[in-house]
Amino acid sequence: MHGQGHPLRRPRYVHHLVLLGFVALTLIPLYFMVVNAFKTDADYLAHQYAPPSSPTLQTLFDAFRGGEFFTWLKNSFILTTAAVGLSTLIAALAAYPIALMRWKPGGLILTIMVALMVVPPIVLIIPLFQMTVQLDQVNTYRAVVFVYIGLMLPFSTFLLASFFRTMPRSLIEAARVDGAGHLRIWRSIVMPLSGPVVTTVVVVQALWVWNEVLVAIVFLQQESLRSLMVGLTIYKARYSVDVPIVMAGMLWASIPMILLYLAGQRFFVWGLTTGATKG
Repeated sequence: MHGQGHPLRRPRYVHHLVLLGFVALTLIPLYFMVVNAFKTDADYLAHQYAPPSSPTLQTLFDAFRGGEFFTWLKNSFILTTAAVGLSTLIAALAAYPIALMRWKPGGLILTIMVALMVVPPIVLIIPLFQMTVQLDQVNTYRAVVFVYIGLMLPFSTFLLASFFRTMPRSLIEAARVDGAGHLRIWRSIVMPLSGPVVTTVVVVQALWVWNEVLVAIVFLQQESLRSLMVGLTIYKARYSVDVPIVMAGMLWASIPMILLYLAGQRFFVWGLTTGATKG
């Protein structure tokens, strides 16, 4: 009886196999994109899933032909930088009174923000678009940036407020005794101690904005204003018979976010879980 073990306990290797299966499902599309980005069209038609028989960089350079890719890339950088920067700043300013000040409406506001996190963005597109048309802001960066900020603020504020609540109250009280105001405390104490969670917020928001298509395709209808992912969607339709060109474009589009994640990955998981477990 003792040698058989618990009847409901599964061997550890089963869990490892399941984990490896999920990893494989994630890596297969990445593998398909990378190997085909270095193939010619003829090489792809001959070996769709095999590594390139004669790797070439020409396909990567061909993805930039016409100059449209650079325009889409510039637009995405503008939208991502503006939306993520403003959203993080506003969320950090809002999280401070909710978490660290004796502000009665703070708990209610945080509850409302958590509730807003479950609202699918797609149900807000039509009313937001009608408002944008009435304000004559269609085909402007500011309209898309404000929509992105509104969609990202609930998550960002919740995560930052949850983390701020873990800070020692004695540190905040000591600063107040020394005569520091709330803005000084926020700038000189709270934010320097919040580097990991702010990094997490920036990475999560940047990944979402960079890959977002629905808002960008609805609110930015001029060809010169298209974001990278919207442009690549059109790119795929235009070059559907030349899969290596499409994969090369996708690879170029993935590199900035991969670099951003690698730069912040030291803090990413820690910042994502700390506020949730201690808040």
